[in-house]
Amino acid sequence: MVAKKEAEEEGEGCELSMKITFLEKNQNEIKFLVDGVDDVFMNSIRRTSMVGVPVMAIEDVEFTKNSSVLYDEIVAHRLGLIPIKTDLKAYNLPEECKCKGKGCSVCQVKFTLKAKGPTTVYSGDLKSKDKEIVPVYDKIPIAKLREGQEIELVATAVLGFGSEHTKWATGTMSYYNYPKYNKVKEPQNEKEILKYLEKIKELEAKENIDTEYVEDKFVVDFETWGQLNHREIILTAISRISDRLKEFNKKIK
Repeated sequence: MVAKKEAEEEGEGCELSMKITFLEKNQNEIKFLVDGVDDVFMNSIRRTSMVGVPVMAIEDVEFTKNSSVLYDEIVAHRLGLIPIKTDLKAYNLPEECKCKGKGCSVCQVKFTLKAKGPTTVYSGDLKSKDKEIVPVYDKIPIAKLREGQEIELVATAVLGFGSEHTKWATGTMSYYNYPKYNKVKEPQNEKEILKYLEKIKELEAKENIDTEYVEDKFVVDFETWGQLNHREIILTAISRISDRLKEFNKKIK
């Protein structure tokens, strides 16, 4: 995939051209190459993808009953760290909502939980008011209840950013410059790239080889927690960076 972006100001134009090659992809993980950018650009994408894209997480919990061995605060903390599927088109950030953060059906989702021991309470036991906004994983343990112990609560999930709290982080992204070593044959096609990268890693682990690194080419690994898919996270990150640059441009004119 080749992407080009052109910007013009006062008759002068600049062009950014990059090539993206996908190497590996599954439900929550993706590996790809980005060619034709610098490390400043890559770090902007990395940071914004991880902590600058809003996702749902439980923020408030009201307990009706809790006779478990865990304090209310501990249960609430565990609930907050459960990844929740997110729909950015259906919900607003509380501070950007028409209700001005008071709480309404388009800026928050209510969950209920009612359990009685003996049992193990899992994330899948949370009942959402919106069938699309549910825990990503059903088997995250919340608490173990003995005979006669109970938990009843109402939890409220809202959109937020990982820069404010890690419960709103989308995942983890890392990157490194593309390596070159003259004693290892360069890959001729996309299928050979992964084997090439693994071979160089093996050699680096065994001996101190003279590896060179391409300054404007990067290997990127991105693992999401599942609230959004890879594409939605990265495209939203790019859009948010673009909006910030436009706002910055307005203020300095």
